[in-house]
Parts: sequence; C-alpha cells; structure tokens
Amino acid sequence: MAPGQIEMDALGLELAQVRFAKLYREEGRAILEYALRRVEDREDAADVVAETFLVAWRRLGEVPLGDGARLWLYGVARLTLANLHRAERRRTRLGRRLAESLRTELSTHAAPSGEAAEVLRAVGELGEEDRELLLLVSWEGLSPGEAARVLGTTALAARSRLHRARRRLRRRLEERETEGLG
Repeated sequence: MAPGQIEMDALGLELAQVRFAKLYREEGRAILEYALRRVEDREDAADVVAETFLVAWRRLGEVPLGDGARLWLYGVARLTLANLHRAERRRTRLGRRLAESLRTELSTHAAPSGEAAEVLRAVGELGEEDRELLLLVSWEGLSPGEAARVLGTTALAARSRLHRARRRLRRRLEERETEGLG
C-alpha cells in the first residue's frame, strides 16, 4: 500500500460513502471538464465521469488522500477515454466491414421487377407497423406469435393486426391495378 492511502476494509461503509461523496463533490467538475475537452459528444464525457467515479468507488482504498486524489482520478479518466476511443475505432471498422459486405451481397441480388416490384411498392406505402408485421411474417418467415414477440405485443394482437394489414395491402394492390388500367 502506498503512503497516503487507507485500506478500504478499515473504512466502514458509512465512512466510505462520506469519503466518496466528498471526493465527487471536490473533483467531479475537474474530471468532467477534463473529459469534455477530449470527446466530441457531451454524453461521452458524462460516461467517462461516471466510469471514473465507479472505479474510484470500487477502489476507494487506493485513492490517495489530499491533492493526489485528483491526479489519480485523471489517470483513471485517461484510461477510460482510451477504452472509449478504442471501442469507437472497433465499431467504425466493424461498420465499414459490414457496409462492404452488404454492398457485395446487394450487388449479387437482382432488383425485383414486375409483380414483385409492385408488391414491394404497395408494402412501402403502408404504415410502418403494418409494413414491419407483414415483412416479419412474409419475408422473415416468422409465425404471428413469433412476430408478436419481436414487436413486443401479444400473439392475439399480432394475428388481428396481421389480418388488417393483409387486407390493407390487398386493397392497395387493387387500387394500383385499377390506376394502371385507367
């Protein structure tokens, strides 16, 4: 144990809470400002502060007393920021790989034509809820009960909505056919 540190076991829970509250009150703004200067998104700065103080709570016995506490918190915030940036780079790389994979996949699929294209246009004209339910059942091959779980509703409600959505789709297709003949 380094000089100026106290063992967490020696602190009672109440004393630990008092020390932590004081640490946050005295250093929270400095750590927030530190984080704000190093991230683009303010929410990320809030996450850095939260993670930094979570580490401080878990390792309260290692936090130096006095002026060393701020420096210790800066060190934790610095590592938290490094993890944030590393995760961001991983997400960006993964996003690029997925986008490239999708472009390749889409280039191998022919665009629908004829009747299939008409059905897709008609589905696109439906409301979002109807469209999602129809696509889950028709394209994804889910049962109405399974689609209900995805949508967060009951199987009975999904079956009823599916019936109405199919009726609206048929009506829309009939209108399109009539418009095409007219």
